[in-house]
Amino acid sequence: MIVIGLTGSIAMGKSEVARICREQNLPVFDADKAVHALYDSPEGVALIAPHVPTAIVNNKVDRAILSRHVLADKHLLEKLEADVHRAVGKKRDTFLAESRSQNAPVAILDIPLLFEKNLDANVDVTVLVSTTAELQRARAMQRPGMTAEKFEMILARQMPDAEKRKRADIIIENNGTLDELEVKVLRILDHIQRQG
Repeated sequence: MIVIGLTGSIAMGKSEVARICREQNLPVFDADKAVHALYDSPEGVALIAPHVPTAIVNNKVDRAILSRHVLADKHLLEKLEADVHRAVGKKRDTFLAESRSQNAPVAILDIPLLFEKNLDANVDVTVLVSTTAELQRARAMQRPGMTAEKFEMILARQMPDAEKRKRADIIIENNGTLDELEVKVLRILDHIQRQG
């Protein structure tokens, strides 16, 4: 089984690429969704409550409250990430084991911080989705709840796109339509599987 590490900074189009892969019946592990599921679970509450008790609402982690605390205290993010990444890592390992047991030819790990957390060491090929800084900002600012401050905080946590480009095995330029993106993705999936 070929393990693809799919990454890209905020609003570059990584989620669209993951969707296209799912439509090809390929297993995709979404790290962001795994974090959200964790926050909705007793395990997530137990991880966050000691650090930010006010973020626990109705036995779930309220992401908006947590986000405000993280914005106000940059050291808090580091403390939380260690625990959260460990828990998500276990879920990722389970996903890969299940994909192997189902004889999937390819499994995709959709991880925004693939390079930042050195998780690219655990995959066979890295695929970066990228676009221009102007398109990135325009797409990001259309998201619900996005502010300029939040966008800059997210960007500050992510490795610059230029550095990611140096580290990626394959780069998908996402400057066009969704149909154009799909053509590129299908071509790349075919290439990766043929290289096997």
